[in-house]
Amino acid sequence: MKTISFAIPCYNSAAYMDKCIESLLTCGDDIEILIVNDGSTKDNTSEKAHEWEERYPGIIRAIDQENRGHGGAVNHGLECATGLYFKVVDSDDWLDSAAMVHVMAYLRRQVERKNPTDLVIGNYVYEKVHEGTRTVIGYRNVFPQNQEFTWDDINRFHSSQYLLMHSVIYRTDILRGMNLQLPEHCFYVDNIFVYAPLPHVRTLYYINEDMYRYFIGREDQSVNESVMLSRIDQQLRITRTMIDAVDIVNDVPQPKLAKYMENYLSMMMCICSVFLRMEKTSENEQKRSDIWKYLEDANPELYRHVRYNVLNMGTNLPFEFGRRIGLGGYRLAQKIFKFN
Repeated sequence: MKTISFAIPCYNSAAYMDKCIESLLTCGDDIEILIVNDGSTKDNTSEKAHEWEERYPGIIRAIDQENRGHGGAVNHGLECATGLYFKVVDSDDWLDSAAMVHVMAYLRRQVERKNPTDLVIGNYVYEKVHEGTRTVIGYRNVFPQNQEFTWDDINRFHSSQYLLMHSVIYRTDILRGMNLQLPEHCFYVDNIFVYAPLPHVRTLYYINEDMYRYFIGREDQSVNESVMLSRIDQQLRITRTMIDAVDIVNDVPQPKLAKYMENYLSMMMCICSVFLRMEKTSENEQKRSDIWKYLEDANPELYRHVRYNVLNMGTNLPFEFGRRIGLGGYRLAQKIFKFN
């Protein structure tokens, strides 16, 4: 068994995938790197992937598939993984070699354990290359350090802190045991990846190292604001999937985890509301009403908690004045917390 499987979803990634792959190769020989070519047609992504496989047999595997989107590439990577642990690394991002020395040391110790840790967490860094700035998102205030812990041992997350795909390393059998299947041909599936498995996690370990480097700046990037506006229907689809995936009120017995997941869903609902209000149309207003009705119908108690917290009360104030106040609050938060 490999210690960890790294899945790299690649779609026309030839221009930048090498840096990502090179950063993973520094982790040692007990890893596997699954380069999943998601039907690339505009460049030589597939050829590059197979060249890497030839150079590093037994470590790198090139996997070609018809285009299924980011979620389909992650699904395929998980199907093929042989590692004790599983991590997704996007092809324009990279891992910090110095940080991974500590991460890999802990993962290797788990290989010999009867009950390995379910979820290993590290910090991630927003690398805004074109601005020459970086923002570190860490969890020292949230998680105990240098010990395995449970959800009962965590502290409160700040408003700018969430577990993103970048910060998590799941034990592979956790994802397979719950039969995780991400939606295909859809963006923003990483939200499901870091949300739906959490109730299945029993043990955690936090490593206070800046592990994942998250590149920000490409114009076609899915988190670019104009791109998000054009893909709001996909954001709505993912949010509905998250609502259906976990009954937080009845199926999450750990109070601290339930509160965290409620806050995460609140953030997702806030994103839907804000982006639907950026372009003032009757169609967008109907979509905003529909997503809130979907949550209310699915879970009335959760709806009350989410709809009437400060975050969503502020971004859903009625009338044109309320719309402007909500958007103004979003812009202010964007500057304070420096999110993209």
